[in-house]
Amino acid sequence: MRIAVAGATGNIGSLTVAALNREGHDVIPISRSLGVDLVTGDGLDDALTGVEAVIDVTNGPAADLDETVAYFAATTRNLLAAEQRAGVRHHVLLSIVGIDQVEGNAHYAGKREQERLVAAGPVPWTIVPATQFHDFAAMVASWTEQDGVATIAPLLIQPIAPADVAGVLAEITVGAPSGRYVDVAGPEPQDLVDMARRTNQARGLEMKLVPTWSGLFGPSMAGNVLLPGDGARIAPTTFDAWLAGQR
Repeated sequence: MRIAVAGATGNIGSLTVAALNREGHDVIPISRSLGVDLVTGDGLDDALTGVEAVIDVTNGPAADLDETVAYFAATTRNLLAAEQRAGVRHHVLLSIVGIDQVEGNAHYAGKREQERLVAAGPVPWTIVPATQFHDFAAMVASWTEQDGVATIAPLLIQPIAPADVAGVLAEITVGAPSGRYVDVAGPEPQDLVDMARRTNQARGLEMKLVPTWSGLFGPSMAGNVLLPGDGARIAPTTFDAWLAGQR
């Protein structure tokens, strides 16, 4: 099957490309570094020639709410329009569990707009909401780290291995469009602060973590907000198993 992956050079994108290649698919990677610009649409028509399905795992730039929403809107509209011209039969969007319950987070607002456009768009679709990834905690800590000290919100999440997400996307894409898929999550809930501490320790990084509700992650994200809903699909890789590979 000829499948395009938008955001192919990113973390999840590269793993998704690898998963599709292992299954013998003809994979078309899409990214700005490869000459395809989703913001302007340049190169999209050529990239989607003969493509049967598209997986969108693109990420947005760090920006304020209005700019982030505008970015996701522009890239999604351009991608869907090019897919319609190319006769693409399945658009698969990777989204995030819990975004409908959180206000004030620019990235989540952008993803909500992306979901809205896909659901109202001209191409048959599947939206796959996944929980945050196993490497999320250390990444969040790195955003605020100064002189060995980082603030981090005490979020409760049920993290999933990036490779497991890629495998689920590869599987779903070759099937029929199914609308909104069930939440996809890892096996166990985890505390974000503890995850960051353990990941940094495994990687040999010294960092003092200060739990606080501030910045991108406020009290509206506390409790069960970011946990998967009933009937979720549980991926197999535990945080401990993933962590063992970080040492």
